[in-house]
Amino acid sequence: MNSNELRASETPWQLTENKNWKCSKIKHHYEITLGKMLQNEPQSSGDLEVPYLKSQHVQADRILMDSELPQMWANPWEIANLNVKKGDLLVCEGGEIGRSAIISSKPPDNCIIQNALHLVRPKRTGDVNFLKYLLNHAISQKWLDVLCNKATIAHFTVEKFSQMSIWLPPLSEQKAIADYLDKETAKIDQLIEAKKRLLELLDEKRRALITHAVTRGLNPDVPMRDSGVEWIGEIPQHWKVINLKFLGQVRTGVAKGRNLGTRETLHVPYLRVANVQDGYLDLSDISAIEVLPEEVSSFNLKKGDVLMNEGGDADKLGRGAIWDGSINPCLHQNHVFAVRCFSVEPIWLTTVTKANYSKAYFESRAKQSTNLASISVTNLRELPVVIPPKQERKIIIEFIESAISNLDQLFYIARQTIQLLQERRTSLITAAVTGQIKIT
Repeated sequence: MNSNELRASETPWQLTENKNWKCSKIKHHYEITLGKMLQNEPQSSGDLEVPYLKSQHVQADRILMDSELPQMWANPWEIANLNVKKGDLLVCEGGEIGRSAIISSKPPDNCIIQNALHLVRPKRTGDVNFLKYLLNHAISQKWLDVLCNKATIAHFTVEKFSQMSIWLPPLSEQKAIADYLDKETAKIDQLIEAKKRLLELLDEKRRALITHAVTRGLNPDVPMRDSGVEWIGEIPQHWKVINLKFLGQVRTGVAKGRNLGTRETLHVPYLRVANVQDGYLDLSDISAIEVLPEEVSSFNLKKGDVLMNEGGDADKLGRGAIWDGSINPCLHQNHVFAVRCFSVEPIWLTTVTKANYSKAYFESRAKQSTNLASISVTNLRELPVVIPPKQERKIIIEFIESAISNLDQLFYIARQTIQLLQERRTSLITAAVTGQIKIT
């Protein structure tokens, strides 16, 4: 095997035939420094409390510094060596390994980084903007997953990072490629943001339509009365408001990670929060959970059960869908509630949970933590459900399904467009950082 074949095998994610590109290790072109472990108390008289950046601050192509940064203690040497500045590249060491962004504005004085981040600065032959796009390409090719053994807890260590072999063009060409990608990806990002805003507007319109139909009905001349619930307001005079606990049995799921000792167990498919989307089920990735044989009947889902998420991001709270019975047996995790309706149709309940008033109820009763929210089974059972007569419920559901079909089609087209734009962005970066397109 000649030297060129050997070097190509070291970089299967970045093959190039450009003769003026050189294959070498990242450490020869960039200085990489891992951040400081979190220190909550001073350890010497010279320590200072300083702001710091962590992995959550490093998003795709931007650093979040809009709000007040957290603080830790550090000594003068650490502050001098980890002090970040405009133009530095920050790279995630753990979590979403390799995610990177350049600091585009002046950071607060004495701002450093936590040890979940790498601080990268160029030597004479490297451009950090080019390296940012190169890492983006490595992520898209799943190379970092292989390099960092993502089957376990992945860490993009300094050693792995610095020893990584890359194909690098001359510095002037690196800058030209990075400038080109800055301009072209900015155009694509603008289009993506416009489509995302369209999705938000469509969602608002969809929710408004559902909310009006399930709280006001379809007859504008019907006499109204106060529902007695502040989030609902007025409802038709002949309608009722009934708490969920009187309409169905709210069932909790099985907890993960239990110590079942040496008892006989079964591995059974189960649904998690990721499987329960807004109005539909994503069954593309079903996991199994270890349970006792006698627990299968207790947690087994039945066709028609309404699945509702206990928590997660705010938009996932109370999100629900109807179980179709396509997997049997199939259990549900304790972060997914199952409502077995006995005096209302499952489709009516899932429709009501999409209304603005339900969302307001969930948010008002949720237990909040950092970026997450959860609702208890007790509060879920108290959810006020607007109940028209049965025949009227049927007519309203048919109206909603017809009215939102066009909106759903626009949703689908917008999502497909976003996916195509994201694929275009990825392929453009790949072509540029592997020398497939000539940029001068």
